[in-house]
Amino acid sequence: MPRKGANIYKRKDGRWEGRLLKAEGNYQYLYAKSYKEVRQKMRDALEQKLSKSKNTKYAQKNAAGLFEAWLESGISARLKPSTYESYYHCLHCYVIPHFKLAENREISDVTIARFVTKLCCNTAISESYRKKILSIFKLSLRAIYKNVPESASLIACVSLPRVKEPKEISVFSLSEQRSIEYAIKGLTDTKALGMLICFYTGIRLGELCALKWNDIDFEAGTMSIVRTVSRIRNFGDGDHKTLLHVGIPKSQSSSRKIPLPAFLIKLANNRPSNENCYFLTENSEPFDPRIYQRYYKRLLARAGVRDRKFHTIRHTFATRALELGVDIKTLSELLGHSNVSITLNVYAHSLMEHKKAAIHKFDELHTTHMNVAVCAVNSAVTPSYIAY
Repeated sequence: MPRKGANIYKRKDGRWEGRLLKAEGNYQYLYAKSYKEVRQKMRDALEQKLSKSKNTKYAQKNAAGLFEAWLESGISARLKPSTYESYYHCLHCYVIPHFKLAENREISDVTIARFVTKLCCNTAISESYRKKILSIFKLSLRAIYKNVPESASLIACVSLPRVKEPKEISVFSLSEQRSIEYAIKGLTDTKALGMLICFYTGIRLGELCALKWNDIDFEAGTMSIVRTVSRIRNFGDGDHKTLLHVGIPKSQSSSRKIPLPAFLIKLANNRPSNENCYFLTENSEPFDPRIYQRYYKRLLARAGVRDRKFHTIRHTFATRALELGVDIKTLSELLGHSNVSITLNVYAHSLMEHKKAAIHKFDELHTTHMNVAVCAVNSAVTPSYIAY
């Protein structure tokens, strides 16, 4: 049977089948004539299951079923589709498989400690992603055992690992950036112009692919970031496993207005008659971020520059801004970071150069003071403002 969602299948007889994991470890089967009907049946059954679990001692319940219940209950309606996919992946790829094991069907101090240890020993995932998995795990435990007093000590067992000092980020050197821009020179399509927009505004790939022509105010010389596009798993009807989702930016601060350099406004001035269309495609459909990444890689090969992640362009913009003396608060707002501390943590390596330059100015100040003092001694006049 072809799978269409989280444990939802379409049968050969045309009906839809939903499978719910029961406390005993086996499945309860639900049937309906349509995908929406069986999904609603599953939601109702899971809500009932979850409400019961809140009034039952946590160590007596099947853990895997409770995590699935939490994910498919009210929380799914409050999450953005891309966030839901992230939660789904963390739970179904790491949490649920662990607690489905026969010896780990109950949630206890021991089983949680085993899970955390197993996760922290998994070298295939990064420190930050381990932290993300454990954060979602902890969030689910708090919701599942909201009314269980004994759960406080249980949740305390989930200790988030300290993220190591951030690795030095990858950026394009000035010569590499010049090579890329030279490779773009002469290309008149919007894809090439989009690359320059990323280099000189620092917007994300999803934000570029969701940009529309009417987001650019040519008179004011600004660009508004009000949406983003991403390819996510298709949990609904249809034969495609993934789909393009256009939604709001990842945070409130990501919705922002960015001033554009004059040369970009000049290059983009040849706008279409229908300005409600997307910038890269010039029609009603957004550009697929994955396809644009392939274009980016071809452009790097054309420029003779070593392959790097697309996000390197964003890091390059931030680094160039700091090199040009842009203050950290302004840079944080241009990048759409939720707070300045994110910008400080990510670009600490660039800020060190600024610190060195600042201290060098004090070196120059000291040299100036010494020269003034020598001149004063030579002229037998001691300036009153020099104090040591």
